[in-house]
Amino acid sequence: MSTKDEVFEKVKEALIDALGVDDDEVTPEATMVGDLGAESIDFLDIVFKLEKGFNIQIPRDELFPDDILTNAEYVQNGRVTDSGIALLKQRMPFADLSKFEKNPVVQDFGNLLTVQDLCNYIAAKVGAV
Repeated sequence: MSTKDEVFEKVKEALIDALGVDDDEVTPEATMVGDLGAESIDFLDIVFKLEKGFNIQIPRDELFPDDILTNAEYVQNGRVTDSGIALLKQRMPFADLSKFEKNPVVQDFGNLLTVQDLCNYIAAKVGAV
């Protein structure tokens, strides 16, 4: 079993390796896309490194709820509906969606996930304390 500090260090290593960012750029508050410059192809590499590093499986829909963000039932006029927000919260309990909830523009969702959110997700998967 890992501690949350160990999870952060391993996630940080994976991000530095996958994104070519400096050690000091990977902070818990850093956003994966906006601050660290991750693109969709990078997420494949990040997920691979995390699966290998933690010996876990990461189903795509757990981290990337594209099926919600592209569904007309949950998106209207480029904004996620209240029912869509509720479903995102249910599917992504590891992420802080409070900021997104105030202005739920679909196009801004990609810049939501932080390093801490990723660590929370991994910690829950591996039972970190």
